[in-house]
Amino acid sequence: MRKLVCALAAGVIALGTAFLPGLASAQDKKITVVTWNIGYFDEGFQQWVDEFKKIHPDFEVERIDMKGTEIPTWYQTQVVAGTPPDIVDVQGGLWLQYASQGGLTDLTPLLERDQESYTKDLSPEVLNNWVYQGKNYGVPLYVSKTLLFLNRNMMKAAGITKDPESFDEMMADAEKMTGGENSGFMTLNFDWLYWPLFAMNDVQFVNEDLTKAAFNTPEAVALVERLADLTSKGVINKISWTGRWVEPNGAFAAGNVGMLHAHAPAFLWFKSKADWVNDESVGAINLPGGWSTPNSHSLVMSAGSKHPEEAWDFMKIATSGDGTTLVSRGNR
Repeated sequence: MRKLVCALAAGVIALGTAFLPGLASAQDKKITVVTWNIGYFDEGFQQWVDEFKKIHPDFEVERIDMKGTEIPTWYQTQVVAGTPPDIVDVQGGLWLQYASQGGLTDLTPLLERDQESYTKDLSPEVLNNWVYQGKNYGVPLYVSKTLLFLNRNMMKAAGITKDPESFDEMMADAEKMTGGENSGFMTLNFDWLYWPLFAMNDVQFVNEDLTKAAFNTPEAVALVERLADLTSKGVINKISWTGRWVEPNGAFAAGNVGMLHAHAPAFLWFKSKADWVNDESVGAINLPGGWSTPNSHSLVMSAGSKHPEEAWDFMKIATSGDGTTLVSRGNR
């Protein structure tokens, strides 16, 4: 009987402590942040965490870095399971799907509340990228453009003394650098990265008033056939048509690709994988004609976050002041 009474007493105590907010929160003082394929950004991320802990010393920050191709499926799984991460780094318009389904926190009240200390320093035009039905769901982590990265070592070995100034020169240089395991040109496999290649050849995707498709022309067919022929010859690396981010950047980091068409953050990625990359061995220029396409990454907050105020503080640290400088410099 004494054992039974003791057991019942212990159960009552355990049940009571489960409803004590102080004890419960002490076990759950953690926010989770998912980053989009920037595993190299460890020192910079830790500096974000250090600044965050000055405000919330009793909180921990869990970081999960994932390939962009894996995040959407994984995130959906976590939402269904009731364990969504507090903060997610989202590329392009992917956030819109989550916002339209009620999966993200409306940041508008927070942006209005912190107007003087945070929001006034953000570009309104950029911030509007994450507005849906009058509500703002994201803040800018970084916005970049596409560039042409040049392997100066391969250019020198091929006798190329100047940067290409047209699409034809670019492909001619690529052919000169092709041979054996070397290929002259590569692009990331993102639909918007193909657009500049078409634009350089006077092929537009839509007409001027954006009402009709304009690429179904003999010129467009000829360009596609040319790209296919150059790929079959090895001038254009085949990974251009199969790889997304890790694979093409990894191929360029290996040192046997002459030119890489990618958005600017690719530099920090392949630099982290290649000791040979420096100011003299790699150049970065606009595509001939100045063509490029933008790419944006934002931080969004899951509607299921258990710590929205703390998550918001972390988001502000990462997207303002020295926090943004860390992103642009990588870990330097």
